[in-house]
Amino acid sequence: MKKINTPLSTTIVLLFLLILSISSCSEHPKADMLIRGGTIYTANPQQPKVEAVALVNDKIVFAGKISETEQWTGEQTELIDLQGKTMTPGWIEGHGHIMGMGYNEINIDLLETKSYDELIEKVKEAAATAAPGEWIVGRGWHQSKWDTKPEITYQGFQTHDRLSAITPDNPVYLRHASGHAGMANAKAMELAGVSKITMEKMTKGEVEGGEIIKDEYGNPTGIFNERATTLITRHIPENNAKTDAKALSSAIAACHRHGVTGFHVAGTNGNIISLFREFKKEDKLDLRLYVMLTGWDKQLLEEWYEKGPEVDTVDNLLTIRSIKLNCDGALGSRGAWLLQPYTDRPDHYGHETLPMEFVEEVANKGLRHGFQVCAHAIGDRANREILDRYESALKEQKKEGSDHRFRIEHAQHLHPEDIPRFAGLGVIPAMQCVHMSSDRPWAIDRLGEKRIKEGAYMWQALLKSGAKIVNGSDVPVEPINPIASFYAAVTRKTLKGQPEEGYESEQRMTREQALNSYTIDAAYGAFEENIKGSIEVGKLADFTVFSQDIMTVDEEKLLDTEVEMTVLGGRVVYQNDSAGN
Repeated sequence: MKKINTPLSTTIVLLFLLILSISSCSEHPKADMLIRGGTIYTANPQQPKVEAVALVNDKIVFAGKISETEQWTGEQTELIDLQGKTMTPGWIEGHGHIMGMGYNEINIDLLETKSYDELIEKVKEAAATAAPGEWIVGRGWHQSKWDTKPEITYQGFQTHDRLSAITPDNPVYLRHASGHAGMANAKAMELAGVSKITMEKMTKGEVEGGEIIKDEYGNPTGIFNERATTLITRHIPENNAKTDAKALSSAIAACHRHGVTGFHVAGTNGNIISLFREFKKEDKLDLRLYVMLTGWDKQLLEEWYEKGPEVDTVDNLLTIRSIKLNCDGALGSRGAWLLQPYTDRPDHYGHETLPMEFVEEVANKGLRHGFQVCAHAIGDRANREILDRYESALKEQKKEGSDHRFRIEHAQHLHPEDIPRFAGLGVIPAMQCVHMSSDRPWAIDRLGEKRIKEGAYMWQALLKSGAKIVNGSDVPVEPINPIASFYAAVTRKTLKGQPEEGYESEQRMTREQALNSYTIDAAYGAFEENIKGSIEVGKLADFTVFSQDIMTVDEEKLLDTEVEMTVLGGRVVYQNDSAGN
């Protein structure tokens, strides 16, 4: 082989060019966006706070000190100055009903009503513009939250008489805030064939899995509880594609206004899944959806067992891998299934709204086909029965200790012996802390002091046992505002700041725990903690910017917090007009 002699000067030039080439190849790509100038909480215990975050496309490429950001900054980099505001990972609604939320903005929204009088006035306004025979529907009333009570009540509920008097030509159905009861007027009951004569064929007005409340003469009062509500709702015209699309668009916009970038959809059907897909195809799905199939539709479940879960690993916008089972009712309507009778109704234990045999069947099939099972349970008996069925299925499928992440939605009232079973079985309690704030003042009437103190809203006890809590609002049962649930979690007070010391204050969360329950732990509840839920390199660039530091601001000022900006996948999808950025 011939040896080539290279002059020293040429060698130096070649070496310089090689170094320059290596340096060029290793140079960081310039960030599309750089965010700095405020307090940034990451929900990453290894690096709880950072000074700046850089993004390329929809991913985080840097999270650290401002002094280290120069290498990421280029001419095309969009700089966002937080101006002293606070940023966290994008907040995830851990249990909500997105279509119900959207329809609340289309139909009559009764969430803020404080009396039967206010409800009547809202319906009167709607009736003034409704055509004869047109259904009038709404949702959100809650008799236990009203400031003044109606003069005539049965089992704590109002009667339909005043409602029927103002709507003689229109059937009316108003869903309870919980979604587990409803109020119908005379016209609606006439269309449904519900009368004193039909009531006489029932025992105490009961139907399978539900009840029609009646007066002392045997007449229906207009209140339908749990599965009895279907006697009315089956006659309400179905929503159409146009109104569904309008409702979904409204719901997505509302999420953005409240800093919500992810949403666990707590039960839906095939038609709505098709709508989600259509929105995604048309680039209108500006929200990361984690969808639970409704357990009411057995045919739908069998179809999905056959084809298996659908996990979106490309756009991370639409994943379908869970099943929602509705196993009891709510405390407000006395539908929650209890081990001991209601304190304020000693002959009543609530309702088992889904056979436990079916729960065990779904748990077994879910394990076999790769689906997470999420069962609604509010009462202590419902929670125990579901934990028993989960445990049985895990043993039968030889899945003890597996990463199944089965959930119980609400887990609102537990027997003390069942609290450690969540962590022991690997079951996630998906609890909406704002329910404590709304329900606790009257829930003691339902359960009595002993059961309230030992087993209701047991957040800290569950966390100390090793469980992860997924937080949320249960919208439209409660407004989606996550700050309200955060406040309830860390104060154990009503949204009016009562009582001063908080209810069972030893069960309150720390602010870090509350933040995690809406971010990294909520992501864990959907098997998504490796792609979102914290501000770390490689994760999705989803952020929520608040007007003040929710981790340090005085407790009495927490509820004054506003969302200033919402970022989804590196795109600003909402900015408060007063943000000034």
